[in-house]
Order: sequence, then structure tokens, then C-alpha cells
Amino acid sequence: MALDAEEKPSQPITKFESMLKTDDVYFFDSEDFEDIIHHYLNNGKIALAKKAIKIGLQQHPAAAELKLLQIEVFVFENKLEEAEKMLDDLQQLDQHNEEIYIQRANIFSKKDDHLGAINLLEKALDLTDDGFDIYSLLGMEYLFMDDFEMAKKSFMKCVEFDDEDYSSLYNVIYCFEFLEEYDDAILYLNKYLEDNPYSEVAWHQLGKQYFSKKMYKEALSAFDFAIISDDTFIGAYFEKGKVLEKLGLYNEAIENYETTIKIEDPTSHAYLRIGKCHEKLGNTELAKYYFYHTVHEDPLLDKGWLAITDFYYRLKNYEKAAYYINKATNIDGENPIYWKKSGKISAALHKYDEADFAFKQAIDFGNYELDTWLQWAYVVEKNKDFESAITILTQAKEFHPEDAEILFKLSGNYSLMGDLEMAKKYIAQALILNPKGLDNFQINFPNFCTTEWMQNILEQYKNASK
Repeated sequence: MALDAEEKPSQPITKFESMLKTDDVYFFDSEDFEDIIHHYLNNGKIALAKKAIKIGLQQHPAAAELKLLQIEVFVFENKLEEAEKMLDDLQQLDQHNEEIYIQRANIFSKKDDHLGAINLLEKALDLTDDGFDIYSLLGMEYLFMDDFEMAKKSFMKCVEFDDEDYSSLYNVIYCFEFLEEYDDAILYLNKYLEDNPYSEVAWHQLGKQYFSKKMYKEALSAFDFAIISDDTFIGAYFEKGKVLEKLGLYNEAIENYETTIKIEDPTSHAYLRIGKCHEKLGNTELAKYYFYHTVHEDPLLDKGWLAITDFYYRLKNYEKAAYYINKATNIDGENPIYWKKSGKISAALHKYDEADFAFKQAIDFGNYELDTWLQWAYVVEKNKDFESAITILTQAKEFHPEDAEILFKLSGNYSLMGDLEMAKKYIAQALILNPKGLDNFQINFPNFCTTEWMQNILEQYKNASK
């Protein structure tokens, strides 16, 4: 059995390391070598593990378990041919060793043949009464195949074997979430907690499920139980703070975030949440203080720079907002939210070329929201580039075919281009979808509304609305 990575070196390990420092050669039985090798593998000391394997096989050349550890290292180092050759030799001697099938499965997995790996792991299950590790490996193979239902079942088996296997418990919940089976996740966790009522991890996960379903009071209770189970559990305090924010209890939320800072070193995420709470409470200077602490603690946290940007944007200090949104885009240049914000700030500063570039970036990186298209069209209109505005709005129409505002703006831009036929076509379509949109159209394109044709449309609209 593998040793825990935190476990102190045993006497054989101490003796082995003493041997390496001298020219003496000590004899160890094969089980001692297994413990020594596991210790080094678990602590990531591959070179020492390889030395122990080499000496171990010199002293015990027929030891199958040592050979399997040699194979494990070969697989880790991608020396798959050497590993397969050793497995072939071992299998001729022992057809019923489940570890042989496990290592073959690892090789198949390395070659991206996950179905083949699963078949081998199933064979290994038939050969053992203790399938804990095998079910864990099966779960990972199913995850590689995006078969979340089977992965979930495999990790559930691991939790059945060991109810303190929190890694598998997390994986079970991950599968529930991916499958959007939130109610089933809640049922599973409640059942788990019937047998493990002081599991802070399970209470924490249950709280997160309730939070995702906006069941805030239930979430609050779950996080409270997590804290009762472990009053140093930072994650529970942090998540509880988020729930309290949703309930509008900002001072209580701040207390929980401050608790996380007292328990451990301050984190940028805690400072960020405290800053947002103070902003909601109207404590402007305190909000700014914590936002600056956020980016001081972690200069690469783009959300921190965005929080400062939003802070100044709300104060209509667009120059400072522009400075800080540039910090965010420099850190994450492919985030469409940041580019959209940059576009809005540049537009507020009447820097329409910069706004044009920013909105294009937002679209290119996947933001297809209606107002992104409309704001982009607006800034190119401000540059009198009506042809580009028409191109943008035509693209927008593909994503939002039933939106009248796009059609009204297309009509207006065609009118500014002097193409009255296209202008008439789009305003007719827009009026079918939303006649009330004509009010904004008159504000945005007043010159077009003085034409005889448009006067007739307006007259018909007035009569219809009486």
C-alpha cells in the first residue's frame, strides 16, 4: 500500500538514505523496498525512487511488485515500449495479477485509448476484492470520454469504500453539476450527511448546491454546519459571505470575509468581496481602499482591476476607468467582458476609434449580446462610417433575427447612405415586430423622419395608436 505523502520517513527509509551516503550495502526485504519506493513516488522524488527500484531488483530479481513499480515509473516517463515488454514477461508468469491490467490500462490511457483502458480496468476489477483504486481510475477514464454518468457512478463506488475520500466526493458533485442534476446532488449530499453529520466538506458542497439554486436560507444553514464541523474552514466562511451578500446583509458578509483573513494570510478575493460590500453600503472610500488592496495583493487578478474600473465608471471618472480597464485587458486580452467595458468607456470619452476597436474585440472573443452589437454600431455611426454600421447590424441580425431595434437602426443607416429603398424595407419589417420602437427611431434619425414617405408612416402610426 502506498504511504501517505505527509508520513514521516520510516526506519527502512532512513536506513536506505544512510546507505546512499556511504559505500556500504544494506539488505532490505522486498516489502521494505516497496515502502521506500512508494514514499519517494508519493513525494515526487523520482530519481530516488528509481535508485531504490534498481537496488531492490538487484537484491530481489524475481519480485513481481518491484517490477510493477519499475513499470509504473516507465509509464510515468512515457517509456511505454519498455513498460509493455516487462508487462508481457510478467503476465506469462502470473495471469491473475490485477496490477498488470491496471498498468496496461495506464498505457492505453496515455495513448488516448480510453475505452481500451476501461476494458482492462474492468478485468482488473474481476481479479480483486478491493476495487477502490480501480474505481477511481475508471472514473477518470470516463471523464476523459465525457461520460459523466458512468464517471459519477465510479466515483460513488470510491465514496462507498471510503467515506473520507473527499477527492472522489468532489468528483461526484462535479459530475452532478456538469449533468445539471442539482436536485440529485442535494439528495446525494443529504444522504451522505446522514452517515457523516460532521463532514465539513459535504456541508460546504451542499451549501454551494443550494446557492446555485438560489435557496439562500438553506445555503446559509449548510455553511453554518460546515463551520460548526470545522471552525477554521475558510471556504465555508467565504461562501457564507457570498450568501449574505445575496440577502443584502453586507455587514455580516464583511465579518465572514474578515474571518478568512484572520485564519490565514489575506487573499485578493477576500479583499475584493469586502470592497464590493462596502460599495453597496455606500462606503466609497472604504470600497476604494479594499479594491486597491485587492490588486496590491495580486496584481495579476484581472477582476480586481475590473472592480476599480467599475468603481470609477460609476463615478463618471472615465479617464481613470480607462486607465484601469487597460490593466485588465493587459492581463487577460481575450476576455470579451473587459473589451466591452473598454468600448463603453472609450465611447463615454468620445474616443470612437478606440471604442470601435474594443467592441470588435469583444465580438471576436465571443460576446454576441444585443447591446454589444448596438453599441458597436453606435460608435461607428458617430464616425460617420454608415457602411460599417450597416455591416455590423447585418451581422447582429444573424444572432438576433427577431429584434426590431436592429431593423430600425438598419433603416436609419440606409437612409443616411441615401438608399431609401432599403430604408423603407427595414422600417417596414421593424414596425411589424415593434411599432412602439418608432419613438426612438424619430429621436435617433430626425432628418429621415421629415421625408414625405416617413411622414405618412408616422401619421399611420399615430392613427393606429389612438
